Amino acid sequence: MNIPAELKYTKDHEWIRVEGDIATIGITEFAQGELGDIVYVDVDTLDETLDKDEVFGTVEAVKTVSDLFIPMTGEVIEFNEKLEDEPELVNTDPYENGWMIKVKISDKSELESLLNAEDYQKLIEA
Repeated sequence: MNIPAELKYTKDHEWIRVEGDIATIGITEFAQGELGDIVYVDVDTLDETLDKDEVFGTVEAVKTVSDLFIPMTGEVIEFNEKLEDEPELVNTDPYENGWMIKVKISDKSELESLLNAEDYQKLIEA
């Protein structure tokens, strides 16, 4: 199971890469494996400011639809448009080309509640 050490994680199986005040967010390899083949990613919150833990979109797999939760308060500034034509990138490359949104972080202190790679590993093994 690939769990990059430089990323942060949530208990809802999202990953977060922080660069300055911008966070790139996607779902983890574990999450995409549990969901199965991703057929659609829907994000209709572009240019909206959302509070921590609000739903920013949904991911649809062959057998289920799951909500996507924003891990920190911020403005959704970009959606990965590649996913419109190639939602399977979430399955094949979840940490690079399969990212979902970029967020301008409002409150960096919220990042302290995120899991590191070691803690996320323990969560999925439990």
